[in-house]
Amino acid sequence: LKETLQAAKETRKNSEVIDDILTHKVFGLPIFFFFMWLMFTATFKLGSYPMHWIEELVAFFSTLVSQNMADGTLKDLIIDGVFSGVGGVLVFLPNILILYFFISLMEDTGYMSRAVFIIDKIMHRIGLHGKSFIPLVMGFGCNVPAILSSRMLENKKERLITILINPFISCNARLPVYILFITAFFPESSGSILFVIYFTGILMAVITALILKRLIVKAHEHPFVMELPPYRTPSGKVIVKNMWSKSSQYLKKIGGVILISSIIFWALSYFPMNVNYSRDYDSELVTINKKYNLKSNTIPSKDTTSIRINESERQKEIKNVMLTKKGEQKELSYLGRFGHFIEPVIRPLGFDWRIGISIISGIPAKEIIVSSLAVLYHVDNNADTQNRTLSERLKSQTYQFGDRAGEKIFNPAVALAFMLFVLLYIPCIGTLTAIRRESGSWKWSAFSAVYSFALAWIIAFAVNNIGSIFL
Repeated sequence: LKETLQAAKETRKNSEVIDDILTHKVFGLPIFFFFMWLMFTATFKLGSYPMHWIEELVAFFSTLVSQNMADGTLKDLIIDGVFSGVGGVLVFLPNILILYFFISLMEDTGYMSRAVFIIDKIMHRIGLHGKSFIPLVMGFGCNVPAILSSRMLENKKERLITILINPFISCNARLPVYILFITAFFPESSGSILFVIYFTGILMAVITALILKRLIVKAHEHPFVMELPPYRTPSGKVIVKNMWSKSSQYLKKIGGVILISSIIFWALSYFPMNVNYSRDYDSELVTINKKYNLKSNTIPSKDTTSIRINESERQKEIKNVMLTKKGEQKELSYLGRFGHFIEPVIRPLGFDWRIGISIISGIPAKEIIVSSLAVLYHVDNNADTQNRTLSERLKSQTYQFGDRAGEKIFNPAVALAFMLFVLLYIPCIGTLTAIRRESGSWKWSAFSAVYSFALAWIIAFAVNNIGSIFL
């Protein structure tokens, strides 16, 4: 046999050679984390340019309406409600497109299957492996179809655990909230902060799975075999198709539920108009005009520079008084009254009543959080910063009334606590409905809502109090 048989040399496929590196026991996980960090960093760095262009476009149309439309309720609705609410969400479309470009790239090349394989090794001991992990990966897009996909699991207990931990996987609806606050308070480490937020969601899912498995739903692990597909050259057509699909869904939400919600929130914060103010703003305006009229009488008519400066200072003081009046009117509006009613629950987290309103608004759909913040914080405390972007306005906001008057509403610790709260708190209505449908009982939807809110409150409380020391 040795004299007659010539054995062929064993050849290895390119996919196997690449897998030796990308799925390596030691290097596989760091490489995966690097790719995730790179994706999040690119989402910010590349998306900042078109995001700025859209902000300028929205500001241009807002200024155009402001200068050419008579003062009144309709003008306030268009500027404060539609442009602030819808425009505040529209600016994040480029970031979402870039994120889905990278996700589609990983799926099309075959690396996403390797990512599942790598994470599977870590989570094997807690049951988040095999088929159970696939719905969790889908949750990064949207939790509703991810929960529905849990039907592939044969074991009912494993299916229930997968359903209940899925809301902690951050969906793309929360991404605009992260981008807004990271842009405002963590611009130098944007990719790293976003990576930490997503990783925190995964960590909370793991902890919850351990609790459910050992205390509430005792499930048995089942083996799972998965085939790793060969690496392929990504198809530009497929990637563009995926990006267009996600962006069209986002635009439909902007033109539908977000637009309607923005108008509703504007109306609730605009009415009633006749409220009992803490100060006599009309008398203050009369006093300001008298002061500058007397001053103008002492300026020679030829001194045009002094006349212009005098008039500029007059308009600045008048605008500050009007903005303060408008801010107090918001606090005394229907929305403001409700916000102050729920404020004691969120005050220990460093949140004010407007943040509380935005949290409630996010229960129907998480994207509404940004539009509600845009409407509620549209009135800036400083007349010189009224035309700034939402991120810049959030940084400049201060408490106008009470024992904290003059103090900044937002700081890095509050911003981080708020982002983590949005990550973890009550799932959206669609997700709660999906939990009810797949679990067969509303009690698990109620459990998910109560448990996630309690967890979010504890994490936000700890981050705000500890972060205020270091950040």
